[in-house]
Amino acid sequence: MNKKKIGIIAGTTAFACAMGFLEAVVVIYLREIYYPEGFRFPLQAIAADIARIELLRECATIVMLLSIGMLAGRSLYERLAFFIYCFGIWDIFYYVFLKLLIGWPDSLFTWDILFLIPTIWTGPVLAPCINSLTMIAVACVIVYAVDKGRKLNFGQVVWSLFIVGALAILISYLQDFIQYVIQHAGCSHLEKAFGGDEATKIAAAYVPSRFNWVLFSAGVALQWAAIGMYYRRVFLRA
Repeated sequence: MNKKKIGIIAGTTAFACAMGFLEAVVVIYLREIYYPEGFRFPLQAIAADIARIELLRECATIVMLLSIGMLAGRSLYERLAFFIYCFGIWDIFYYVFLKLLIGWPDSLFTWDILFLIPTIWTGPVLAPCINSLTMIAVACVIVYAVDKGRKLNFGQVVWSLFIVGALAILISYLQDFIQYVIQHAGCSHLEKAFGGDEATKIAAAYVPSRFNWVLFSAGVALQWAAIGMYYRRVFLRA
């Protein structure tokens, strides 16, 4: 691997770590306002305009990560690799900096709000950390393949494993909150879970109860199977 590629990897890593620190600081400020005695469920009700700003902040975060991927990569696959690499580094160091600065989370099994688009994602901290490690592994394989001049086409089977795995993981994050909405509002009002202000109001009484580790683990296993299949095809059968 040449010095230029090493420099790009070092630069994107530094950028993602800095983003993780910035994200942690923003969350610390929000917790000082809404959770002065420490973050816990159920969530504190927040004004609708603040909730919308938080959604826009999450969108801006994704745009920033996409932008660094576009700048760092030379091909579509390499740009995708740097995007997911930065995403993984950012997410892990977000929790690292929260732990260093305020001592949270208490453990890897502490529940957290992970994302707000298209509705509320919840899960133990360990789950997104596993996803981040998976993303970093995928990115490393792609970047290494580019460096060695290997073919980058994943193939239909590998793509299918990744997509099905991602859907299983997504459902595991959304399942508990959606079941809570159905339990308290009924199936006929399920759209409230995706209704912005309505979802925020419902979440004010929501306490996570169960994370579907079986479905999540199946999704992760499918993605690692895809990584292994792609690695064998690109490096061991070339």
